[in-house]
Amino acid sequence: MKPTGRSALCIELAALLAEGKAPDWVQLIPAGPKVNGRDGRWWMMGDADAVAENSLSDRSDLPVDWNHAIEYRAPYGGDAPASGWIKELAVRQGSIWGRVEWTARGRQSVESKEYRYLSPVFLYDKESLEIRRLTSVSLTNRPNLDLAALNQEERPMEFLKSLCRALGLAETSTEEQVLEKVKGIKTDLETAANRAETPSLDKFVPRSDYDAAVLRATNAEEQLSQHQTQARDSEIDAAITKALEAGKITPATKDYHKAQCQAEGGLERFKKFVEAAPVIADTSGITGDPPSSGPALNAEGKEISAMFGNSAEELDKHAPAN
Repeated sequence: MKPTGRSALCIELAALLAEGKAPDWVQLIPAGPKVNGRDGRWWMMGDADAVAENSLSDRSDLPVDWNHAIEYRAPYGGDAPASGWIKELAVRQGSIWGRVEWTARGRQSVESKEYRYLSPVFLYDKESLEIRRLTSVSLTNRPNLDLAALNQEERPMEFLKSLCRALGLAETSTEEQVLEKVKGIKTDLETAANRAETPSLDKFVPRSDYDAAVLRATNAEEQLSQHQTQARDSEIDAAITKALEAGKITPATKDYHKAQCQAEGGLERFKKFVEAAPVIADTSGITGDPPSSGPALNAEGKEISAMFGNSAEELDKHAPAN
């Protein structure tokens, strides 16, 4: 079986009103074989008699409603009262007409001109676009297209489905369920806004207390940094001193090596260098202090100094330079 689609045409009732009374016979589908819509779409109706016969084949009257409630409200449990019933169909010069038995409310809607258009809904073959049968008729005031009523209703339905998905609801949710969800979101937003304006005090601290806490944290961080720097300097000094004592470096290069050790990974590189370096300096001058200006007294010199009543310091003072 070929797939079928559903669409509608709009027929203006104003031209059918006689003496201000709702017409008994109304045009439902214009003559074919090509039925054009205002939006550029079109369908085929090559056999109007067959369409009329198929539309009443189950011997049930075709309902007339308001704004396609049968198509869009009834499936979700909404009201879809009838404004009239199509009791009979007839083909006139290739177009399909229907005899309407109006309800009291339906007749009033037409005669008071509350509704000006009819929008019959029909099934058609999606491949050939051939109209198969009428399913219902609706009073509508949305005549933007010849097939406006139903086709315009499809767009809100698609929007409603998209809205349902965005709200985390099933696509089959009713308008009432969507509105209830939106109301809940609105309530949540208002609650959040109120909390922002009047926050709970147990979750906040005065600004002065916050600033004091930040200052303490900053000071502690600085003190830790200073401690780490001092510890690093002490470790470097110890390594330099050890290298001097071992004669692996000379006092003249002490400041150079210390600067190199300050660089990242420098101390580790210096330690490896000292391990592999040969002894190159006299270990007697590890402190870098200048040697004494005179010769040191030997044992004999000390005896002579004592015989003349001179101290060793005095003899050193007057001793000739080498």
